[in-house]
Amino acid sequence: MTQRVELATVRDRLDLDGLVTDYAVAVDDGDWAAYRRLFTPDGRADYRAAGGIEGDGGTVAGWLAERCAEYPVRQHLFVNRRIRLGTWERDTGDTAEVRTDYVSPASRGDGEGDGAAVLDLLSGGRCVFTALRTPDGWRLSRVVVRERWRRPTGGRPDGVID
Repeated sequence: MTQRVELATVRDRLDLDGLVTDYAVAVDDGDWAAYRRLFTPDGRADYRAAGGIEGDGGTVAGWLAERCAEYPVRQHLFVNRRIRLGTWERDTGDTAEVRTDYVSPASRGDGEGDGAAVLDLLSGGRCVFTALRTPDGWRLSRVVVRERWRRPTGGRPDGVID
């Protein structure tokens, strides 16, 4: 591999890492316009394994907006990211797959007023992001969220998790 190819690979990996981070931030901040911009025009998301829906990015953004309204404080923590650049089935490197595990605490409180929000829900699982290189950079062509566990915490005002 030449240095130029190695540098391009590093750049792609960093860009894909940024795309996944932008996804998490858009969901956590409730920035549904930013969420929609992360997808290709025909991009889809599948939340069925997390009790949700499957559809195009805009439809899923609408569903998420309604669902996330119940938990105004959210924070996705993506870990164990595995990035595979497309070199299969005659691909020239314009597709990629990112698999990442997540933990997501959420609160029904807004964290304002009396202080920090109380943890009400904790969940975790794995996301598989399929990305496509476009003239505007990497975009999501498919997202599959596989929730593996969920625990209502029964958060208490003193911050203790039951």
